[in-house]
Amino acid sequence: MWRDPIGGGVMGKFKFIKTEFPGLIVIEPTAFGDERGFFMESYNYRDFKENGISIDFVQDNHSRSKKGVLRGLHFQTRHTQAKLVRVIRGKVYDVVVDLRRGSPTYGKSFGIILDGDSKKELLVPEGFAHGFVVLEDDTDFTYKVSDYWDPDSEGGIRWNDPDLHIQWPLEEYGIVEPLVNKRDASWPLLREFDSPFVFSP
Repeated sequence: MWRDPIGGGVMGKFKFIKTEFPGLIVIEPTAFGDERGFFMESYNYRDFKENGISIDFVQDNHSRSKKGVLRGLHFQTRHTQAKLVRVIRGKVYDVVVDLRRGSPTYGKSFGIILDGDSKKELLVPEGFAHGFVVLEDDTDFTYKVSDYWDPDSEGGIRWNDPDLHIQWPLEEYGIVEPLVNKRDASWPLLREFDSPFVFSP
């Protein structure tokens, strides 16, 4: 619990919502607003640790993209990364795929709308592929990672792999063909990928 620095009320800072994917958590920060704007904490190590999340994040990343850009699905095979992702302006459909051998959700995908209005965040454990499609122009996407970027161990899974059953909301947002770079368009399919990630209950 804490005291609202704008209005003086006492409220919880975060709501942690577990998913069917072990370790994958939707986080809803509390934003306090008035006629001047709003204030919120997007991350607090102590509060996260009290809820069973004791990840040491070492780097913050920020991308800006126009509508229709699709990035992913990415991971690192060494220096594996847990991620805390959010949108500070605009909107994306964020997707993860569980690549942890032995996981009850191995090979399954999870998707969620993240936008600057709802301020929701997604905690993505190590061993997941991650990507998103941008649904509004000038979208700012930020994320914390638990290890540094390692260009020699970058990997990916094809964004349109039919075995993943990802329901990208392209038509709903008037996106005829997503803008995907050559590297992301050429990642292997899941069935072609020998995953190095192992699930630890």
